[in-house]
Amino acid sequence: MLTWLRPVLFGSEDSCYSICFVSTRQKMKEDLAQLTVSVPIKDLWKAMSTDIRHVGPKVLPDIVAEVELLEGDGGYGSMLLFKFCPDLPKVRHQLEKIVEYDDSVYQIGLELLEGGYLDHGFTSYTTAFKLTQVSEAETLIDVKVLYETKPGHNHIPEETIKAALHYLNSLEKYMLKHLS
Repeated sequence: MLTWLRPVLFGSEDSCYSICFVSTRQKMKEDLAQLTVSVPIKDLWKAMSTDIRHVGPKVLPDIVAEVELLEGDGGYGSMLLFKFCPDLPKVRHQLEKIVEYDDSVYQIGLELLEGGYLDHGFTSYTTAFKLTQVSEAETLIDVKVLYETKPGHNHIPEETIKAALHYLNSLEKYMLKHLS
């Protein structure tokens, strides 16, 4: 079970996010961010959980070619294979397992098992999202990335959170266009 911490916010009102760095084990590091999107919580949760394999390629068509459900029903324990577009120079795929899934609190965590960041200096990488309703049409997303790096790997902390924030911003744009 991932433990959630409320980070200190910084950034502008238009792009409210935060990043904190906390050592949770000897080598494990944690980066946190927050983002508020103009999408109702139930619609956002569906897109980020049960519909991720259908929505992912539509949200990031230049990056994600396909998301295949290899095992499970899309909930806890499910295995997802993200196949990336051939134009991406350094990564072809990543295999992720849903290691946390709770509909009642809109929380999902995905552990990277193969490919992706594990091919680029990381030995462990888990991304988790927790959604909180701000208003009928707004949702706060807490993002947590837990990771370990290989010895000697020069890691820029903001890079771990950058991909998640890019996905969430693209998802918001996609949903605003297609919800109406």
